[in-house]
Amino acid sequence: MKRKMPETQYRASRFCRILGNPTAYQIVRHLVKKSASPSELVEKIGLSVQTISDTLRNLRNVDIVRYETVNKNKVYFLKDKTIVAILDDIEIFVNRIRIKKW
Repeated sequence: MKRKMPETQYRASRFCRILGNPTAYQIVRHLVKKSASPSELVEKIGLSVQTISDTLRNLRNVDIVRYETVNKNKVYFLKDKTIVAILDDIEIFVNRIRIKKW
């Protein structure tokens, strides 16, 4: 019988899965600096509108980003700035294990 995963762990695993997508990671890093529309993100990241839109939808689904409508345009922002510290810690960890000799 399969044991059910606690809700918090399940949501954390989905969060990690989404941020494992390089496009999602780039979008979040851009939104740390300032809110942006999908077209602005397309310009900054250099991927298609469809890719950016799909990734923003996935980020919304795990409550990382939200949007507000401004002059009929969606402007995306980070729902919680705590994500900045999380990303900084991950990058410190990655740098540490990258240079560490086992």
